[in-house]
Amino acid sequence: MNALLTIVLAVQILTALGMIGLILLQHGKGADMGAAFGSGASGSLFGATGSANFLSRTTAVLAAVFFVCTLALAYFTHSVAPASSGSSVLERAAPTAPAAPATPPSPASQIPGGGTPVPANQGAATTPAATAPATPASGAAQIPTK
Repeated sequence: MNALLTIVLAVQILTALGMIGLILLQHGKGADMGAAFGSGASGSLFGATGSANFLSRTTAVLAAVFFVCTLALAYFTHSVAPASSGSSVLERAAPTAPAAPATPPSPASQIPGGGTPVPANQGAATTPAATAPATPASGAAQIPTK
C-alpha cells in the first residue's frame, strides 16, 4: 500500500510539473491577432494554429490525470488514517501544558548562592559594615522585582 501511494504521488508531481510547463508555453488569446498580421508565430514548430490544439489537449489530459491522482491520494490517505481517535489532527498534535508546581519557588532560591538564609539581627554588636550583602555570582540581584 505504501508503494502505491508513492507511485501515485510521483505521478501527481510529474503531471503538475508538466502542466506548469505546458501552460507557460501556451500563448494568450490576443496572440492570434498578431499571427494574422504576419508576426513570427506562423513560423513556429507546430505552425500557426497547430500548437494551440496540441498544447491545450495535452494540458487537458494532464489536468485529468492530476485530478484522478488527487482523488486517489485523498481516498488512500483517508482509508489508512486511524479512525479510533475521534479527534482532529490539531487536537492530537497539541502539546499538553506541564503541571504547575504546588508551591512556587522563592526568588531567593533562584539566585546562585541566595538559598542560604540571612542571620537575624544579633543586637548592638552588629554594625552596618559587618552585615554588608554578599555580591551574587551573577547579575540576578540587579533585576528589579515588583
